[in-house]
Amino acid sequence: MHVPDGWTPGGPLTARSLKTEYAVRPLGIEVTRPRLSWVATAPGYGAAQSAYQVLVATSPELVTPESADVWDSGKVASARTFGIEYDGPTAARMRYHWTVRLWDGLDRIGEWAEPEWFETALLDEGFGDARWIGGAVDSAPLLRQAFEVDGTVRRARLYASGLGYADLRLNGQAVSDAVLDPGFTAYDHTVLYTTHDVTDLLRAGDNVAGAELGRGFFGLTSPNVWRWHQTPWTADPRLIARLVIEYDDGRTAEVITDETWRITGGPTLSDSLYLGETYDARRALPGWDTSAFDASAWSAATVVDAPKGKLVAQAHEPIRVIETVDPIELTEAGPGVWLADFGRTVAGWTRLTVTAAAGTTISLTHGETVADGNVVAVNGHVEGDRIQRDEYIAAGQGVETWEPRFSYKGFRYVQIEGLAERPDVAMRVVNSDVPTVTRFASTQPSYEQFDQAMRRTILSNLHGIPTDTPLYEKNGWTGDAQVGGPTMLATFDLARFFTKWLGDIRDSQVASGQLPVIVPSSGWGFTDLSPATEWPTVYPFLLREMHRSYGDDRLLREHWEPLTRYLSWELDRVEDGLSVSVLGDWLPPGFGKGPAPEDRRLTGTAYLYRALLAAAEIGDIIGQSNNYRKAATELADGLNRAFLDREAGRYRSADDPDYRQTSNAVPLASGMVPGELVERVAANLAADVEARGFHLNTGCLGVGVLLPVLTAHGYGEVATKVALQRTYPSWGYWFELGADTMWEKWEDDSRSRSHYFQGTVVQWIFENVAGLRNVDAGWERIVVRPDARGEVDSASIRTETIRGRVSVVWKRTSRVLSVEVQVPVGTTAEVHVPSAAASDVTAVPGPLVSEPAYEDGYTIYTVPAGQWSFTSRSASPA
Repeated sequence: MHVPDGWTPGGPLTARSLKTEYAVRPLGIEVTRPRLSWVATAPGYGAAQSAYQVLVATSPELVTPESADVWDSGKVASARTFGIEYDGPTAARMRYHWTVRLWDGLDRIGEWAEPEWFETALLDEGFGDARWIGGAVDSAPLLRQAFEVDGTVRRARLYASGLGYADLRLNGQAVSDAVLDPGFTAYDHTVLYTTHDVTDLLRAGDNVAGAELGRGFFGLTSPNVWRWHQTPWTADPRLIARLVIEYDDGRTAEVITDETWRITGGPTLSDSLYLGETYDARRALPGWDTSAFDASAWSAATVVDAPKGKLVAQAHEPIRVIETVDPIELTEAGPGVWLADFGRTVAGWTRLTVTAAAGTTISLTHGETVADGNVVAVNGHVEGDRIQRDEYIAAGQGVETWEPRFSYKGFRYVQIEGLAERPDVAMRVVNSDVPTVTRFASTQPSYEQFDQAMRRTILSNLHGIPTDTPLYEKNGWTGDAQVGGPTMLATFDLARFFTKWLGDIRDSQVASGQLPVIVPSSGWGFTDLSPATEWPTVYPFLLREMHRSYGDDRLLREHWEPLTRYLSWELDRVEDGLSVSVLGDWLPPGFGKGPAPEDRRLTGTAYLYRALLAAAEIGDIIGQSNNYRKAATELADGLNRAFLDREAGRYRSADDPDYRQTSNAVPLASGMVPGELVERVAANLAADVEARGFHLNTGCLGVGVLLPVLTAHGYGEVATKVALQRTYPSWGYWFELGADTMWEKWEDDSRSRSHYFQGTVVQWIFENVAGLRNVDAGWERIVVRPDARGEVDSASIRTETIRGRVSVVWKRTSRVLSVEVQVPVGTTAEVHVPSAAASDVTAVPGPLVSEPAYEDGYTIYTVPAGQWSFTSRSASPA
């Protein structure tokens, strides 16, 4: 940045958005050296953090330089605003309050930030004498324990894990608004427990703690092809809990799970994530979780075997009911049969309110489509007499309201049977409660439509793991997250979510180093539809993307050893310089059964090449030497020997005499094409797209790179025509058919209508239409380059990054184009302004901008923190 005489950078700095381990006020973290972060802000331009000081104390009143009684970092010379490791003492079940102040580049000191806090979980204390309990009952178990509170409670915490899911209760109240909790893991490796502040739920005298348990993936009994009913951990539901009560007088009391708890079978007769739930309200026990209820007829709980997995505090966002939606249409489809259309495709369940005679059975069948007047709810991968169908048996006691607790469905439509009167139903939208970080707007309606559809589709597939479809599988297919990961990270804050799932990947690894194609895994996916290189290579790729988004060095170090074992396994099976894969470019147009026609070694080798380069970069970041770049070069040579037709300037295989866009777009995107042939390969790709009437013929692997590759090589107009296509195959075709989400297949008979792996056009919209690209290291560097402006008069994007807000707004009026860029402290932006010449661009504030460069129709500025405006008088329309 050019600094004129007498100019002073903006400042002093203040810190806001204080977080610990990516969370605001986390309750129950199991990290002895938690990482702190903040966002540095300052008015003006060019502000930079030069140092910080962190104070930690046992109460907010003590968080001052004179009285901080836990830790004072002192002044630390550093520009880092995240990943700051707390270096003080850490005790179990302790709340720590902290604040920070900052110095800027002129050594000016900012004010102390408003204090925040974090609270540790059980750490090495564990669950003490608490035991896993359960019992032989004929339905979902109800467990309870009565206890007495004999003083003024200062603080109370409940630590609990109920497998598969637990609805935890205290004195008749839910202890939180989380559902389908705790998160799904490979239970023979990791078992998550949750922490709850229950201080306000306790009362003097008699109290009752309770839990209703569901099966989830821990105790699933529905036979299915992925063998979730035959896992190494499969067992009946069980609970472990430790309630710690601290009194004002210094005493501590505990309530723990043991054989003194009472158990009975509850009104949930069955629950299956695939089949649904049956609830008999006649068996409901009003007040069962209160002291007024007499549980003397209940049986004593049984101490049962503990799962093999290590108990670990849950750190990722819980699943919650996010929204309640009324049907847009409710019609009578026949005697006692009603069809509800909620107008959107989501994951969740239905809440039913009904007045009916005792014993009346009302069924609710959920599906994403309707055929011949009936909701389609079939699943050839799961055995059972029903799919996604809940059943409610009325108690006959006036108005009754019920909703499931232990299963979710993918649906837009619900078929209600068993009621003569018009039913009262509501859609409950249920997913992991991750924050939205990006907002996009454009004068091109299709782009906004795609963005909103992709958001809904991603959220419908976030349930503690990234799933492939909420209706059919609910599996963590690694390939889906591989192609969708960048879009997901650009749209939502997934620091905690993906950290958890990367742990699941590590847990799934076997001794050979191999990873399965779904994570977690029952053991399925190592030989079933495997090896499929393009799927588990998500491991190094996602680690690298996490560092790009959050600058997380610790995560890379924690996973380096299993990552290297995995890549050794992959490299050991390379044959003739190629990686063998059985899946390839899944579900391109016309191949609705799955694999594309081309040789799958092409995409397998390209994805392994990309994975090796990602691992090499990870090694560079954490100081681990490796030979991955050399191995990647050998793969590129092997791929080009086998598949590159140098004379024709295209990639082909014996299995694909027809031109395949993926076979050419993927090597271009990966940087594997020899330099002298790049332009020809790109030109042939663009020519094929045009010859197809500007249609794609890619599956899930090619779809995410096709438009970026075309745009990068000067074919932005071609990419735009593909993006805005409204006939088959295209995204627009789906929406012409009434879609509100991204689908699994390009055809109108798509099995799943909530499948994000074909919806990665949104990444191109963010990066090329809006023009915002995150380069590296937690948004340390960004590029602003709106190079796909065709059919758009303006676009804007705003992202809350780990360093603060980044935004880009551009608007074109005739040949005049204005670009506004907001750059947070700690970020440097390279802004590419479309123009015929550098002299056609003006920058505000001009005195602070260095002499720009000019290249290929763009005037390029490099700017630090601040709000910048650029105006070009000669921007082309595309």
